[in-house]
Amino acid sequence: MADADAIKATLGWAIGGVPPFCHDADVPVFLDETLREYEEVWAAAGTPEAVFPIAPDRLRQLSGATVADVAE
Repeated sequence: MADADAIKATLGWAIGGVPPFCHDADVPVFLDETLREYEEVWAAAGTPEAVFPIAPDRLRQLSGATVADVAE
């Protein structure tokens, strides 16, 4: 598990609210392949209390995510 202070320092967002894009650093982003089974998913929007709806393929496009099996 990542260190909360390291995440905040690297990405600019607190854990629990890290959005899939708009990071302070260039980091790899992964999209679990099973999310593509849904028309809409909910992503973190900068705080632990904020989320937004988005189509998985649009999320992949905006975040530059690599689709992968991350559920293991």
